[in-house]
Amino acid sequence: MSGPRVDQEKGVQEEVRVQVSSDAGEEKAPAGEGEGERPLAIHGLEDVEEPIDPRISLDSRADTVELDEGYAHQLGPHRHHHHPPGYEPDEKPASEKTKAADDDVDELEKGEHEVLYVEFDHGDRRDPINWPKPRKWIITVTACYFTALSGMKSSTASTFSMGFPSMERDLHSTPFQAALGLSMYSLGFGVVPLATASLSEEFGRQPLYVVCAIGFMLMNVMLAAARNVQTVIVGRFLSGAFGSTGATMVGGTVADIWAPAERGVPMSMYAFSAIASTGVGPVIAGWIEMRLGWRWIQWLHVIFGGLCVALILLFLRETRSAVLLTRLAKKMRKETGDTRYRARAEDERARLRTLIYISCTRPLYLLITEPVVLSFSVWISFAWGIMYTMFESIAPIFKTLHHFNQGEIGLTFLGMFIGSLLGLCTNFYQERLYKRYVKQRGPEARLYTACGAAVMFPAGMFIYAWCSLPHVPWIALVIGVTVFMWATFIMYLAVFTYLADCYGPFASSALAGQSLLRNLMGTAFPLFTTAMYARLTYKWASTVFALIAVVMIPIPYVLMFYGPKIRAKSRFASQIVHVHKD
Repeated sequence: MSGPRVDQEKGVQEEVRVQVSSDAGEEKAPAGEGEGERPLAIHGLEDVEEPIDPRISLDSRADTVELDEGYAHQLGPHRHHHHPPGYEPDEKPASEKTKAADDDVDELEKGEHEVLYVEFDHGDRRDPINWPKPRKWIITVTACYFTALSGMKSSTASTFSMGFPSMERDLHSTPFQAALGLSMYSLGFGVVPLATASLSEEFGRQPLYVVCAIGFMLMNVMLAAARNVQTVIVGRFLSGAFGSTGATMVGGTVADIWAPAERGVPMSMYAFSAIASTGVGPVIAGWIEMRLGWRWIQWLHVIFGGLCVALILLFLRETRSAVLLTRLAKKMRKETGDTRYRARAEDERARLRTLIYISCTRPLYLLITEPVVLSFSVWISFAWGIMYTMFESIAPIFKTLHHFNQGEIGLTFLGMFIGSLLGLCTNFYQERLYKRYVKQRGPEARLYTACGAAVMFPAGMFIYAWCSLPHVPWIALVIGVTVFMWATFIMYLAVFTYLADCYGPFASSALAGQSLLRNLMGTAFPLFTTAMYARLTYKWASTVFALIAVVMIPIPYVLMFYGPKIRAKSRFASQIVHVHKD
């Protein structure tokens, strides 16, 4: 920058030091943390570190009039009647206004001196990445509880399927209608994050957590009180829609508050909540089904859902730094009357049409255009479809071949819990490898155990397939399920940690893209599972799935060795790499 520009920046810093209050943009931060002692950093565009969607250009960002203009006002017929302090009406002809606007853009491209971007300085305690660890862990545990609830307590696939016998009897439904309820949860789980994930990146995580937790609990009330199977199917879809927050946004929350080097344990805790809960749920639900029926499974979900709402209201705070900076920038504009201050994120969210474009397209854009997101999404999506297939096949296999009752069938799902526990233990070894090799390999250091899981995954499927015979002890089937879930846990965790490292602030959108494909597989697979097993037999149907898994073994190996070259060509991931290198 030029000398006058530097002097101007110093003057701005002093102005900010005096005028920005300690509670700006923060929601009742705990006292004693010194959050207002540091001034905000002020930068021109060339020095700003906060990344935004690379599809946003200079000429598409909001002007000073639109910056503090509400979306409702933008939709109205008199959208320019309210102006910021100091604004004077321009009576120039339209042609001169157009030329002046073009000159403004050219001027911005040359010097950027019309816009002053606010950012957290290094070590600023208002930045979520610098929050105290106890506060980070409280937020992480609360978010992971929501994840576990969406995986176990909120009638997910495994728990829901345990109530099929009494539900089919009470509601006079067919097995296909019950399986449709199984699939509709996955459909809601996959489709809704296309909007909510990006909205959480634009408006903040906390409001969506609150709304989704409340809606999540109410949908379980709807399921428990349902009088026909159609209500159950609709309730399942809506339950999945609200519960999807627990799968996609939690990964973004962890990326918000934990640095990459610290992210392994919180992410493994999140993955354990998501995967292990699918094994614990049926153990409880099987015995409830035998004694109380399917409705009490849903009422239990309501109780735990109410606890989730309380925890989120008490402990969960806004973690998205871009949202906090936007609040600070608005406060500075209001207090100083200077409309030059803005957060970098406001370039993509101040204009309504830009916000809609970004929010509605980013997850799909990442899924379609980013090879890293697409390849990992295909891999984990296939595994997810197989997992849902296994949920539906376990009950008839153990009932037909080994004559288990519903409670005993629920106990066989402990193999899933044990597999997840083994995966959690494996992650401690993965974390050691990550810390040893991250400087040489970057985010790809997250993939060592994923390469092993690529081989374990079809191995578990082959065991499950070739032990589906009456004369083979039932424990062999449980071993196959355990190995399968061990591999699935490692794969699931690798997807979330690797994408979070690669896409940083865009992690929720990247995870929403893979969640769409993953849950579409979970929607489709249960619909043909029964017919497929009836036609091919248990052994050969599972063998087909195992052979497809063999074809997918190279995916993590390709990313391990060629990931840096692939990420270097990405418009999104290349920004995050640059920030980390700094």
